[in-house]
Amino acid sequence: MPKRVDSCRGKCLRCNRHILYGFCNTSFQLYDFRVNCSRWVSTKRHVGLSSLKGNKPWLWLGKHLLHVGYSRSIIFPVSLSMAEISTHSKGEEQTIENVSPQQIRNFCIIAHIDHGKSTLADRLLQLTNTVSNRDMKEQFLDSMDLERERGITIKLQTARMSYTAADGKQYILNLIDTPGHVDFSYEVSRSLVACEGAILVVDASQGVEAQTLANVYLASESGLEIIPVLNKVDLPSAEPLRVKQEIEQMIGLDTSDCLEISAKTGKNVEKVLEYIVEYIPPPKDRSDAPLRALIFDSYYDSYRGVIVYFRIFDGILETGRKIRFMNSQKDFETVEIGVLAPHQVSVARLGPGEVGYLVAGIKTVQDARVGDTITLASQPAHSPLAGYKEAKPMVFCGLYPADADQFEDLREALERLKLNDSALSYEPESSSAMGFGFRCGFLGLLHMEIVCERLSREYGLDLVTTSPSVGYYVHLEKKSPLLIQNPCELPEPHLIDHIEEPYVRLEIITPSEFVGSLMELTQSRRGIFQDMKYITATRTSLIYELPLAELVTNFFDLVKSRSRGYASMEYHWSGYRVGDLVKLEVAVNGEKVDALCNIVHRDKAYSIARALTERLKELIPRQQFRIPVQGMIGSRVIASEHIPALRKDVLAKCYGGDISRKKKLLKKQAEGKKKMKAIGKVDVPQEAFRAMLSLKQTDD
Repeated sequence: MPKRVDSCRGKCLRCNRHILYGFCNTSFQLYDFRVNCSRWVSTKRHVGLSSLKGNKPWLWLGKHLLHVGYSRSIIFPVSLSMAEISTHSKGEEQTIENVSPQQIRNFCIIAHIDHGKSTLADRLLQLTNTVSNRDMKEQFLDSMDLERERGITIKLQTARMSYTAADGKQYILNLIDTPGHVDFSYEVSRSLVACEGAILVVDASQGVEAQTLANVYLASESGLEIIPVLNKVDLPSAEPLRVKQEIEQMIGLDTSDCLEISAKTGKNVEKVLEYIVEYIPPPKDRSDAPLRALIFDSYYDSYRGVIVYFRIFDGILETGRKIRFMNSQKDFETVEIGVLAPHQVSVARLGPGEVGYLVAGIKTVQDARVGDTITLASQPAHSPLAGYKEAKPMVFCGLYPADADQFEDLREALERLKLNDSALSYEPESSSAMGFGFRCGFLGLLHMEIVCERLSREYGLDLVTTSPSVGYYVHLEKKSPLLIQNPCELPEPHLIDHIEEPYVRLEIITPSEFVGSLMELTQSRRGIFQDMKYITATRTSLIYELPLAELVTNFFDLVKSRSRGYASMEYHWSGYRVGDLVKLEVAVNGEKVDALCNIVHRDKAYSIARALTERLKELIPRQQFRIPVQGMIGSRVIASEHIPALRKDVLAKCYGGDISRKKKLLKKQAEGKKKMKAIGKVDVPQEAFRAMLSLKQTDD
């Protein structure tokens, strides 16, 4: 009996009766189902393939004649969709290889977080029969468990769809689903370069949000055709007319023929496909030019090495050809190329405008960088494609393995993760309290959380992270400025002339009733007011210049809390400003713990030091002697707590007698504690460092 057989129903061409038969996903053969013996029996007695009406292949299954499909000696029932066939027949060439660029449409879906991007992608996959109803699941393109658990898109995903439009022509639609959170805007920018158009999804009940504007600006800079779509019109709170006005006023797009859809129910989703074909321009036909393909994503496979996702702009790529990465100048022979439908399906050749994947036996992650250009080694292109701007990390923290023996495992995991997440940066560092680890740079706090979670889940690492910090420019007297990413590296105060800290331009879009509370919050975080715009009678936009260090703590949570979840925010880099900053250090039993060092504003140093020392008092286990925990600026102690000593009752055995005996025992105990305190060393447990991350900054 085959390992996996799917039951199918088919109509016999002779007796016109519906019969039950099976399709084996291992041998790709049809099987006759005998009810009386309850087993699958192979019918290797098929007469052979021939043509019937419409050139449809057929074969005999027992006494019945069935329509079947045939490709490279693989037999499959016609009731299965092409998506299922490409899924079952791994590596079979089920795609159209000679597609004219005029029949290709490359587009992405952009929107604010939770406005329905992934749900719309699901409906498009279903309508084009790319994924069958049986295999369909919510957030189909979100492949990581983290994405499904959090309900957000973290990695860009691609899918190739075949669609027959109203004009009767068949089109290839290459979809790229993008993240919506501000921390993953770099993923969005990479997606836009591989497309000619974008579908802008706006929630009909919430309207234009902050990240909606940011994504539109990115798409406009890339010269993409933008199609606005109103989603969730089936909600009782939907206000399509108001949201259309917001789109016209804030974005400047014409909404006279804007589609109103419900990705959840499927209402008007098919019209989206027609709009894609009609309004998004096809890629340019440059098949005669030397090959140039842009790498927009990649990941590491344990068996096949580095797998590259690319978009061809010029020329043709074929299997077996020798290729060259223009930046690294490394040559490789293509073992396999293919498309994502949405699973990997290999083909022999791909032309201009196609989006696909490449396997070439690449073993080192440095050889296939995102943004590099692929060309042919025999006919190289004269110049590479523009590529991408290098992502600039905004938040830094230290990552240390809980087990020192896992240091090399952490290094290898970071190398492989960086291949899949090019916005991640890291460099080795050491700490007296934590040992050897890495100082890592991230685009934001959510990005940091996701990376740490992926290292834990995908690579089985137990990690300890330090408090997040930002990069500062420290100007020394009569010396060039230093870029400090680790607070421990800050020079002594008498050597510093001034310190510059990074600022961001922050935009908060909120219902007007929460404006006062949010302005109070922003100003308490040293925000500098820039502008306030009234979008509509009920919605307001607040624009501030804010220190990045104030943003990377719990600012986003407080914005959501004070606005009851209705406000949204977006920020981008503004520059550096001079700040009154000091290095806050923590000393335990007279020894400074470098992993707890932080750079803070002078006005908030006392409150932060007080909170730190009080929390450490609870976390550090008691010893046989009294332990002082001090918050310090330079040599000056600004906050102090003491962990009381464990008391051993040395008088327990003295149940009477002379008092001098008791005094002698107490004096001996005191001398022992004094000696222990002088030579004793207090180890701060790793649980204390983990718990420090949950310490929230107090609001003024």
